[in-house]
Amino acid sequence: MKTQNIERYLNSFGKYVVQQSRTNLTKGKKNVDKSLYNSINFKVTTDANGFSVKFYMNSYGTFVDKGVSGNEQTQSYKDYRGTEVSSPYKYKSKQPPSGIIEKWIKKRGIRGRVNKNWKSAGNRGGQFIKDKAFAFLISRNIKAKGIKSTSFFQRPMQLGLKNFGKDLLKAIKEDVLKELNNE
Repeated sequence: MKTQNIERYLNSFGKYVVQQSRTNLTKGKKNVDKSLYNSINFKVTTDANGFSVKFYMNSYGTFVDKGVSGNEQTQSYKDYRGTEVSSPYKYKSKQPPSGIIEKWIKKRGIRGRVNKNWKSAGNRGGQFIKDKAFAFLISRNIKAKGIKSTSFFQRPMQLGLKNFGKDLLKAIKEDVLKELNNE
């Protein structure tokens, strides 16, 4: 049996999820160098068990999507079913490398300041601190509190699957009717 309509529908479903995921990344300001944005892709495959739509992205995309729990605070995300789930990822004893955080700070143009109320010998408060020290403080905070989930991929998957069943049945119906009319 020819399955053109099913394949066309699955391709449009994949395109929808990819496009919406990319849009969510741009809205959330998580897209400074566009490497994650450009890595999101899909492929429709067929085998003896039927069709499947497989999604691909850079490996760190799942951390951005599902978040990472800290050692003091648990993070959660909404999965594609709309259920609140604890993040499967967690910082334990190590914290993110300060060097990577320092690069992240520089790309975004963020500067750290000493608390204006904190004054000590030679320190008036409110001055900028060095990027290396600021990166260390951010890294330590991430270890404790974790990284919040963005659900940039889970949400489009949920919305796409919401209409998936009824629209897929239409595509199957069209393919079956087309096959019956040809015989």
